[in-house]
Amino acid sequence: MVEHMMASRMAGMKASEIRELLKLLDQPGIISFAGGIPDPALFPAADFAEATAEALSDANCAQALQYSVSEGYLPLRRWIARHMAGLGIACAPDQVMITSGSQQALDYLGKMFLSPGDTALVGWPTYLGALAAFNAYEPHYEQLNLNGNRAAEDYRAAAQAAGGQVKFAYLSADFANPTGETVDRAGRERLLKLADALDCPILEDAAYQALRYDGVPVPPILALELAQKGDLDACRTIYCGSFSKTLSPGLRLGWVVAARPVISKLVLLKQASDLHTATLNQMVVCAVAERAFYSHVARLRDIYGRRRDRMLAALAEHMPEGVTWTRPEGGMFIWVTLPPHLDGATLLAQAIDTARLAFVPGQAFFADGSGGNTLRLAFSCADEAATDEGIRRLGVLLHTQI
Repeated sequence: MVEHMMASRMAGMKASEIRELLKLLDQPGIISFAGGIPDPALFPAADFAEATAEALSDANCAQALQYSVSEGYLPLRRWIARHMAGLGIACAPDQVMITSGSQQALDYLGKMFLSPGDTALVGWPTYLGALAAFNAYEPHYEQLNLNGNRAAEDYRAAAQAAGGQVKFAYLSADFANPTGETVDRAGRERLLKLADALDCPILEDAAYQALRYDGVPVPPILALELAQKGDLDACRTIYCGSFSKTLSPGLRLGWVVAARPVISKLVLLKQASDLHTATLNQMVVCAVAERAFYSHVARLRDIYGRRRDRMLAALAEHMPEGVTWTRPEGGMFIWVTLPPHLDGATLLAQAIDTARLAFVPGQAFFADGSGGNTLRLAFSCADEAATDEGIRRLGVLLHTQI
């Protein structure tokens, strides 16, 4: 066939374990904590139906169905600018670009910064989709340490030994996928100092930032840097936002807020890739955001927060000694660490076969393939009965292993 003609980057590209696991949702009797996806029963469907009808009306359909500018629909960029101001990030519409989901933003940023052998600093574990996006550009990965225990010179020397230089630090600072953990303000400030010392960008993945259920909000990394430097165009942090976890994942809308020189380069990548994000989708999401974003997010926080509490209570009741887990203040995930002799992938195979239960083994979230004794549980789509029964089944299975 043609495999021998493929570029070397294809060797690092693998099928998403999560995409494959989502197929299990169609099997009868499976309780799934696998997909970190919004509950479709909570989509603001009536708002979307009304907004779509308006966008396709005689007055608007010519614009909605036509080509558009690569930067994105201007009214939507203006709404995002107002939203970002509420987070402490004053920006202009020309410092915002619309992407086809924040996943596209990660792909573009990997393409923009990484040459083969360059180093990306990432968490251990980190978002699997980010690794998938960056892998195409053949980077070397180093573990991002936010405790201040590793100097910039150490990162620089490791990057040079790998054949490149540190090109960026990537993280999800709020309710991270997969751990659910949040980086505190001190950790964010240490990261800003490290990035300044390395003279590299910070990619701030804020996909879950709006989904806080308790605790005290921490300013985004870009907000902290902007407060220090006073001008967004002087900031190195690149903020990636998304409507997927709040309004709709299917419409594939995300955004980037960054200094104008970064946005201008991203626009070139957008033009070469898909020209622009679907105009109709942008117009519809803009209308729904203007009418209902904050009230809808408040509803999500209430429901998802109660689902998180239910899962935490079930874990406390059913997990055997030696199993630990995170206690997230928001987001969609709880990260479970098993005793060292257990393997999450092996446990998943047993869980599907004997317990009709699905989750995501943790190893795929580690750039070095470690973390075999971990797993990710998503609580966003499980009602109280499913959560209680699913965690009970997991506990029964683990009691036979420990």
